[in-house]
Amino acid sequence: MDFEKTVAVVTGANRGLGREFARQLAERGAKVYAAVRRPESVEDPGVIPIKFDLTDEASIDNVAKIAADATLLVNNAGVSTQANLLDGDFDKIRLEMETHYFGTLAATRAFAPVIERNGGGAILNVHSILSWLHAPQLGAYSAAKAAGWAMSNALRQELAPRGIQVTALYVAYMDTDMAAMVAPADKIDPAGVASASLDGVAAGVAEVIGDERTRSVRERLGAAI
Repeated sequence: MDFEKTVAVVTGANRGLGREFARQLAERGAKVYAAVRRPESVEDPGVIPIKFDLTDEASIDNVAKIAADATLLVNNAGVSTQANLLDGDFDKIRLEMETHYFGTLAATRAFAPVIERNGGGAILNVHSILSWLHAPQLGAYSAAKAAGWAMSNALRQELAPRGIQVTALYVAYMDTDMAAMVAPADKIDPAGVASASLDGVAAGVAEVIGDERTRSVRERLGAAI
């Protein structure tokens, strides 16, 4: 994928990894839409803020109409409620699945025909080491990210005939607001993760492994589908 000819939509682009995606895509020459809940929170030059709510299908459809020239969708927006499955707040558990699975799927369904009409392109889904390593204290997040893994593998096969590649990122803790409770020594720089992920999209790979901890877990599993 040639980023100088790319029109990208990055969800959750106002902070953390999403902000790095938007910034680096712009630096690589792409036109970038930053899809966020609060457009006024987007401060980086060279990106176009759009109001977006991943849990609202009407909002997703509206962004797909505005960004009708898109050729790359970066499904980055996420949430971490830290709810466990047995006695965690059920609304929080639902929110995890609504965000990481149903919301990401809804965005993909909205943008797949857009990208196809524009001659094809790519979708980058942000997943986690917890797609494969299931921690009880983060049961809701782990379950939602595991569902995302299955979704990416199935969509990769469904979308390939339509000229749309699906790349999935798997990574452990990054130095972002979402991982504020994690010790600094256990976190990696999101800038490097974003760069490696975009290189992976450009190369057309199925999976990007963001760090060695995640790589060690991935090696115990089967190959990507």
